[in-house]
Amino acid sequence: MFLSHYSVNFEVKLTKVLVADTDQNKPVQTEKSESGQSQNKFHKGGRRYYPKKRYYKPQGAPGEQQAPPTRVSFQKISLVVPLLNEEESILPLINEIRKAIKPLNKPYEVIFVDDGSTDGSLKIIKDAAKVDNRLKFISFRKNYGKSAALQVGFKTATGDAIITMDADLQDDPHEIPNLLKKLDEGFDLCSGWKKERFDPFIKKYSSRFFNFVTRIISGIKIHDFNCGLKAYRREVVQNLNVYGELHRYVPVLAKWQGFTVTEIPVKHHKRRYGKTKFGISRFFKGFIDLITVTFVGRYVKRPMHFFGFFGALSFLVGLFVNGYLTIEWLSGRALSNRPMLFLGMLLIIVGVQFFSVGLLGEMLVHQNQSEREYVVKDRN
Repeated sequence: MFLSHYSVNFEVKLTKVLVADTDQNKPVQTEKSESGQSQNKFHKGGRRYYPKKRYYKPQGAPGEQQAPPTRVSFQKISLVVPLLNEEESILPLINEIRKAIKPLNKPYEVIFVDDGSTDGSLKIIKDAAKVDNRLKFISFRKNYGKSAALQVGFKTATGDAIITMDADLQDDPHEIPNLLKKLDEGFDLCSGWKKERFDPFIKKYSSRFFNFVTRIISGIKIHDFNCGLKAYRREVVQNLNVYGELHRYVPVLAKWQGFTVTEIPVKHHKRRYGKTKFGISRFFKGFIDLITVTFVGRYVKRPMHFFGFFGALSFLVGLFVNGYLTIEWLSGRALSNRPMLFLGMLLIIVGVQFFSVGLLGEMLVHQNQSEREYVVKDRN
């Protein structure tokens, strides 16, 4: 009686073992002995034999696929981050950059350019650089402006793709792979477009008006010229000279150098720490710099085209005015009380001066001309 009860319990245990085997999932097969009793086939020489368990790696839900790593053609990525008094944002920004770059599986460097900060920003960067040799820093003795910070960062970067972004956490580092993939489509510069902005009312709508005017004057069809989040090929930054407040017009400078420019929408976040470093004065400075960049981009190598046009216009109008007055004088009319005579003389003098400045400019361009000033795309 005891033996039959033991046999039943053994068969139940053996059945559980076999059901756990996902490869088989077959019911237990038993053989009957001559005495009519049920006997398990896993008995060998009077010993119990348990089948070997198989272990499988857990799989996701049916139809669920893991996202493949982002592949880009660039061998090294350099991030240039200008900053001014952003001590609260630096460590969160470093963590987000690490998360964003990790799927690319590429070597990278982060170059912080401290534009004369008066808080603890530099100390935080130094402490972070001690434990991560991918973090580099440059510190100015005083505030020189964002354009100077970018120019120095460009000269220091060693990657074949360069990313610029602000340090205030409003630019999203997770957009970096999207910018690099756009460059891989054949573009030289990809600018971010903050389609949905989280900025104060005045800053938001003044920026829209500024971008509209710049788009009309430059002829470049992008929506956000001043977005801090941009991606460049190395040859672009090697041929840019950013100074003053020209960082707003980097796409314009690049386009007029012959590089291809595009944009993609990017995420924009609300400012988490501190306050904006730009006031209403940037709106007026922006249009003055637009005139500067228009002249530099189009006429710096041909100044006579600019000064000669206005010189010829002024000279011809003055000549026409004085010619008319000469006819009046020959007709016997007095010119002593005609101020138009002085206007005609002034226009002729101004026209001659414009021509003189244009000729001097042409002489300077010819004297300082070198092959280095031309951007070569390819050669054999």
